[in-house]
Amino acid sequence: MADPRLILDHVFDHERTHPDRVFLTQPFGGGSTVDYTWGEVVGQARRMAAHLRAIGIGEGDHVAMLSKNCAHFFIAELAIWMAGGATVAIFPTEGPETVRYVLEHSGARLLFVGKLDDWPRQAPGVPQGMRCIALPLAPPTGCERWDELVARTAPLEGRVQRSPDALAMIIYTSGSTGTPKGVMHSFGRISEVARRNCENYGFGPHDRALSYLPLAHVFERAFIECAAFVVAPRIFFAETLDTFVQDVRRARPTLFLSVPRLWVKFQHGVLQKMPQARLDLLLKIPVLNRIVRRRILEGLGLDQTRIAASGSAPIPAEVIAWYHRLGLNLLEGYAMTEDFAYSHGSFEHARAPGYVGIPFPGVEVRIDDDGEVLIRSVGQMIGYYRQPELTAASMTPDGFFRTGDLGERTPQGLLRLTGRAKELFKTAKGKYVAPAPIENLIGESPLVETAMVSGVGRPAAYGLVVLEEGLRARVADPAVRAEVERGLARLLAEVNRRLADHERLRMLVVASDPPTIDNGMLTPTLKIRRARLEAAVAPQLEAWYAQEGPVVWA
Repeated sequence: MADPRLILDHVFDHERTHPDRVFLTQPFGGGSTVDYTWGEVVGQARRMAAHLRAIGIGEGDHVAMLSKNCAHFFIAELAIWMAGGATVAIFPTEGPETVRYVLEHSGARLLFVGKLDDWPRQAPGVPQGMRCIALPLAPPTGCERWDELVARTAPLEGRVQRSPDALAMIIYTSGSTGTPKGVMHSFGRISEVARRNCENYGFGPHDRALSYLPLAHVFERAFIECAAFVVAPRIFFAETLDTFVQDVRRARPTLFLSVPRLWVKFQHGVLQKMPQARLDLLLKIPVLNRIVRRRILEGLGLDQTRIAASGSAPIPAEVIAWYHRLGLNLLEGYAMTEDFAYSHGSFEHARAPGYVGIPFPGVEVRIDDDGEVLIRSVGQMIGYYRQPELTAASMTPDGFFRTGDLGERTPQGLLRLTGRAKELFKTAKGKYVAPAPIENLIGESPLVETAMVSGVGRPAAYGLVVLEEGLRARVADPAVRAEVERGLARLLAEVNRRLADHERLRMLVVASDPPTIDNGMLTPTLKIRRARLEAAVAPQLEAWYAQEGPVVWA
C-alpha cells in the first residue's frame, strides 16, 4: 500500500521520534561547524512559520529564496510550507535582471536572502519595497535577521496539514534555451518522488550526503533535500570552492551527486598527479590495484561512497568507465525539471556505456515517430506558472511530456540520448548534425574541459573547445602549446573517424576565454548557453574557416 504521508508528515515524525539526532552540519568558517538536530531544525522552522503568518504570509502565497546551499535553506523551506506557502528558489549566481524577473513573474511576497558571493550586484534586482529576511550566513543586507525573529517568536504548534494537490514549489529552469520557465510541483508529487528515490537506491538514515549543487535546481532539490526530509540521513554543506575537497572529506558521503563538468574536473585533477599511463600500469598489478584505487578515492573524499551519480547533462561514457575502474559506482541518470528529476536511472543490473538507464518505477516512456522521447512520470509537473499555452503545447493528448530530447531504446528498456531536437543544425551538406554526441566524444579527452559543436550553413561543422584548467595556465609556453596542438589534432582525427561524413568536423578551435557563469555563457548548473556562445563567436567564424590546419587558436 502506498505511503499516504506528505513531506511535512515525515518531518514531524522525525521531530517526534528522534529530536536529538543530528540532521544538518553547517561550516561557519575557519574549519568550525555547527550541527543542527531534528528538534532544532523543526523548532526554528516552526518559529519562522509563526512569524510569516503574523505578517500575513499564508495559504497560496509564494516566498522566494536567494541563497547558496546552507542549513537554513532547508529550514526556511520548511517554514514557508508550514506557513501555508510555496517556495520559489533563485539560483545564487543570477544577475539582477533574472532576480527581478523571477521575483516579479512568480508574484513572490517575501524574499529570504542567504549565503551569497555577490549580493551588492544582485540587490538592485529586488523590487523596491519587497520585504526581506536575512538568513544567518547572509552578507550585510539591511534586512530583518532570521536569528532575531526566531528568538522573539513563539513556535507554531501542531502538525500542519497540506493538501497533496497544493502547490509546494515553483522551480525556475536555468535558462539554457531562453527565459526561465516556472515549473510548478505539488506536495503529493514531490513527496512520492522523494520516497521512490530513497527506495530505488536504498537511501536512508544511515547515509551521509554533501549538499553543494544548487538547491534552486531540481536535481539537488529532489535527490538531496526532499529525500532527506523523508528518510533523515545526515546532510553536510560545503563552505567555499577553495575548501571543497576538505568539505567532501569531512562528510565522507555515502551518496554523492555531481554534474559531468565536475566529474571531468575531478578526473583531470587525479591525472595531473598520476598520468594515465602510470595509473594503468599500477592498476594491472594485483598487489597494488586495491591500494591505488583506495588512495585515489580517499583523496577525493569518496572512499565510502556507495552510490555516485551524474546528472543534468550527458557525461562521456569513457569518464564513467574510468571511475568504475577505480571502484566508484558512478551511475548516470536522466530527468528534467518538469518531472521533478524522476525519469531514468542506472542500476548495477541495468546500465551500459552511453545509456542513461531504465525508467524508474512509475515512469512510462515511448519514442515518437520523430525520435522524440516522451515521458509520463509520477513526478509530472502541474504545469508552467502563468503559461497555460506552453503547458498545453508541451504535453501529448494522452498526458506524456514532450522532452525535446531525441533518443532510442534497447529491448531491455535502456535509453540512449542521441541529441536535442532544438539543437540539430544543418551544414552546407544539407544533413542534420546532432552536436551533443560529438561534444561527448571530444569531452573524453583529458585535454578538454568542455566543448561546443556548431557550424550552421558552413561547409563542415567545427568544435569549440575549452582546454583543461591546468593546461590553460601553461599554453603561453611555446613547447606546451605545440604539444597541446598535436594532441588536439590527434583528437580531431579520432573523433572524425567515429562520425558519418556529414558530421565530421573541419577543425577544433581553442577558446581564448572559457565560458563561465559570470560571463553569461554557462547556466548555474554549468551547461553551455549555446545560442549566446554561438552569437559571441560568430564574428570570428570567417577568419577561423580561412585558416589551414586542424587546430585554430581563437
